Amino acid sequence: MKQLITFIENYFYYPTPIHKLLSLLLLPLTTIYMLIILLKKKFAKPIDYGIPIISVGNIIIGGSGKTPFVISLAKRYKNSCIILRGYKRKSKGLIVVSNNGNIECDVNISGDEAMEYALKVPTSSVIVSEDRTVAIQKAKEIGCKMVLLDDGHSKYNIQKFDILLKSNVEPKNRFCIPSGPFREPYNQYNNANLVAIEDCDYKRVVTIDDIHENMVFITAIANPKRIFKYLPKNIKIYTYEDHHFFTKDEIATILKESQTDTILTTFKDFVKIKEFGFKICLINLELEINQHILNQCDEYINQYIGDNNYNFNNRS
Repeated sequence: MKQLITFIENYFYYPTPIHKLLSLLLLPLTTIYMLIILLKKKFAKPIDYGIPIISVGNIIIGGSGKTPFVISLAKRYKNSCIILRGYKRKSKGLIVVSNNGNIECDVNISGDEAMEYALKVPTSSVIVSEDRTVAIQKAKEIGCKMVLLDDGHSKYNIQKFDILLKSNVEPKNRFCIPSGPFREPYNQYNNANLVAIEDCDYKRVVTIDDIHENMVFITAIANPKRIFKYLPKNIKIYTYEDHHFFTKDEIATILKESQTDTILTTFKDFVKIKEFGFKICLINLELEINQHILNQCDEYINQYIGDNNYNFNNRS
């Protein structure tokens, strides 16, 4: 599995001549995929659900800072609800993960990202659901006044303020999957309400709590190489597929092999291993969002409220 993950990451982000040849051979499938995307968008009829909805997403496979971006916005607005699919969770259907800070399930039911949201933004509610429209109705039912859609760009049937995040270093291969790393055609950036560019409109702020000389870095996030530059020198690194659920024995084996008793990991991984009883140090991945981006979000919300006479207490 690890070899497959490494191959996919190199294929999309660090292609060799063989990868490039494979990309060209897959272009017929890419054309079919793009046609399906374009037809889906053409025939979608966006519905207004009577609540301000801000979507934060990207059109590329891999991490772009989406989760910390959503966290920053959720902390800004009172009575917000974060809605996401809950990828790789061990449950199905709609689950209220937290209701205004009251956590109502464990990480196996919620998924790792949803639990990260629930713990980091206790002033918000968090809902996971394959059907985002049902989740929006549930958010209104439990008293939420605005919605943040995690990765909601492709939900064309939902009327929303659409933010796309753009990495400061994008792959030169601009084909859609399977020929390239883009989930939608590159020109979809032009259809977003707002494109936020890394290191221009938002900046990563990375800190490490309580650095030890002998630690091992363990993570299961997308495109983990993007944070290697922030790690201590000569640290041993173990990477797994995105959203991988660790077992206690798995972690114990790694610590034994590395001759250490201390783990360095991200908060997204921490929520899955915190009950195992190991020593854990956190690498904190946060964002600073430029004020002009926040102002545009405020403007959308205020305009929405004014148009709909909606009683919304929107900022802390």
